[in-house]
Amino acid sequence: MANIQIRKFRDDDAEAVKEIFTLGMSEHVPSSFMHLLKQPLTQMVLMCMFCALMTSSKSFLLPVLAVTLSLAGARQFVVYMFNRYIETSLRKDLNDISETYLKQKDSCFWVAESDGRVVGTVACLPAENAPECLELKRMSVCRSHRGMGIAKALCRTVGDFTRDRGYAAVVLYTSVVQTDAQKLYEHMGYEKIREFVVPEVPAKIMNFTLFEYRLDLHRDGKRGLKLT
Repeated sequence: MANIQIRKFRDDDAEAVKEIFTLGMSEHVPSSFMHLLKQPLTQMVLMCMFCALMTSSKSFLLPVLAVTLSLAGARQFVVYMFNRYIETSLRKDLNDISETYLKQKDSCFWVAESDGRVVGTVACLPAENAPECLELKRMSVCRSHRGMGIAKALCRTVGDFTRDRGYAAVVLYTSVVQTDAQKLYEHMGYEKIREFVVPEVPAKIMNFTLFEYRLDLHRDGKRGLKLT
C-alpha cells in the first residue's frame, strides 16, 4: 500500500467519515432491490397483480404499467430503508465519534489516509451480546481506493487492538447483499457463526438477512488473523 496511513480518528475527519459511510451504504441499494425482487412473495404479488389486471381490463398496457409503477415504488422503498439506516447510524454514533468510541473503554475509531485524504474507516467497541469480544463496525473504503489492501489493513488493526486488550475474539455483522465484504472477512479468517432476519417488519418483508462473523484470536498463532 503506497502512501496509506492507518491512524486514529481526529475531529477534523468527521465530515469525510460521514461521506464515506453514506456513499458506501448507498452503493448497496441496487443489490438490495434485486434481492427484494428475488423473493417469492414479491414475485407472487407482481404476478397476481399482472394477471388480475390483464383479466379485468382486457388490456396488456394497463398491467404492464401497474407492474412498472410497483417496481418503481419497491425501489423507493429500498432507498427509504437505507436512508433511514444511514440517518440512525449518524445520530447513534457517527455524529460524535470521539464520544462514542475514543472516550469509551476498549473502543477506538481509525481512518485510512492517502495523500492527506481520508479514504477508509473502521471502528470497534465491546460487543453487546458477547462480553469476551470486541465488535468490528463502520468498515468502509472509498471506491477509488479499493483493491489496494486498505480493508485488510483496517481488519488487522482491529484484530491487533482486540488481542492487545485481552479479548478472545472479534465479531461483526454484515448483510446478505454485502458479498464483497463477506469474501473479505472470510479471507481474513472470520467464520460465519449465525444468520438471522432483522426483526423490523420492512426487513422481514425483504427477507433481509444478517450474518454474524467471528474471528478467534489465539496467542499461539495457530488460528487468527491472516496476514496475506
